[in-house]
Amino acid sequence: MFWSDIGLLLFGRCDTVAWAAAHAPPAPPPASLGRHTARVLETRRIVPSDGLPPSVDVKRSNNNLDVTRFGGRTYLAFRTADSHFAGDSTVIQVVSSDDERTWRREARFALGRDLREPRWLPLDGRLFLYVSVLGSSSYAFEPQRVDVTELAALEHPAALPPPEEIDAPPSGAFGPLEHIGLPGRVAWRTRVIDGRGYMTAYYGGEHLYSLVREPMAVELFATTDGRHWLPADPAHPVVSRGGGSEADFALLPGGSLFGVIRNEEGDASGWGSKLCRATAGALGAWTCTSDPRKFDSPDVFVHDGEVYFFARRNLANEGRYDLGVGSGFLRMLRNQLSYITQAKRCSLWRYDRETGKVGFVLDLPSRGDTCFASVLPDDPTAPAAAPAADRLVVYDYSSDVDGPELPWTAGQRRPTYIYRHVLELAPR
Repeated sequence: MFWSDIGLLLFGRCDTVAWAAAHAPPAPPPASLGRHTARVLETRRIVPSDGLPPSVDVKRSNNNLDVTRFGGRTYLAFRTADSHFAGDSTVIQVVSSDDERTWRREARFALGRDLREPRWLPLDGRLFLYVSVLGSSSYAFEPQRVDVTELAALEHPAALPPPEEIDAPPSGAFGPLEHIGLPGRVAWRTRVIDGRGYMTAYYGGEHLYSLVREPMAVELFATTDGRHWLPADPAHPVVSRGGGSEADFALLPGGSLFGVIRNEEGDASGWGSKLCRATAGALGAWTCTSDPRKFDSPDVFVHDGEVYFFARRNLANEGRYDLGVGSGFLRMLRNQLSYITQAKRCSLWRYDRETGKVGFVLDLPSRGDTCFASVLPDDPTAPAAAPAADRLVVYDYSSDVDGPELPWTAGQRRPTYIYRHVLELAPR
């Protein structure tokens, strides 16, 4: 098994028919009982599609993304590149739409190096976009800084020509990328709570997948102007130290916090993920427990009083990432080799506040290389008779959802696309 994993890691290809027969994914576990039933109502491909203008150059790999609504339009930012891995061809494309079918080009950012994790922040009537800048080597993870651009106010936005006639951004729509003073960080999630902007970021990512094992730090920042970021809780600037990286959170009814941290490097707390809580009076003092599943790319949100998040699901080993074999770097390597050579889904999970456990709810249509979800709170295109409060719009990337089953590492070497899903979370 070890050498077959090595082969897939190095070459990223296999006999997909034979592989699928030998690695039949288990049936999804039953949904944990909550106050809602869940189902996917619609799935539609956005990138590439006929709705994009010809000036938006779409490459082979389309993955990291974020979506928001601002000023009556939906703004989508996504990474497009020749490869899933770092390189000098990476572009962050920004498009907007008033119906989420026909899109207008807004901006294009390319620095001759890798750009990832585009993140929107609509704050105090302004719209900011943050981008994490990395290196250009496909064999190294090289976080450098976080940059920002801002949407400029247009004097006469209603006078713009129809989207199909626009082949370039409206004049002055977005400014150039600028540094915001977070060296070495990767910004993971941004959100606005009670008029204040928040950002989770991690530091020390250059040690990911490295023989040099140094603890990483997950930090929680806050801003009031979108450009100057300080620790959200000065008494606890670092919310987690160890193997954690990608992290997201939401405030629960009453003001307490729930957070999810990916912990693939492992530390004294365990391997896989950390499930964290904090009180309203000390949002930076996270207390965490370990989960053997690795919740990659978490996106946490509260719907009708229930806590949910999207994250990647492993179809093998009962969903576990940690195999419990060995220790230190060798344990991390074995976990990684097993994990990347298995099939994946992008899934909805529910956090049970009473038990502190996470239960599987459903899979989005997804396979191969997948899962970087971004959630919008309602579906403006829903029929008038449909209860809008029960519907969410989820943007995500995946290998062809109608294509063959693939191990994750094979999917990373094939084309990926961006899809729009309509999800119903209705009272049970």
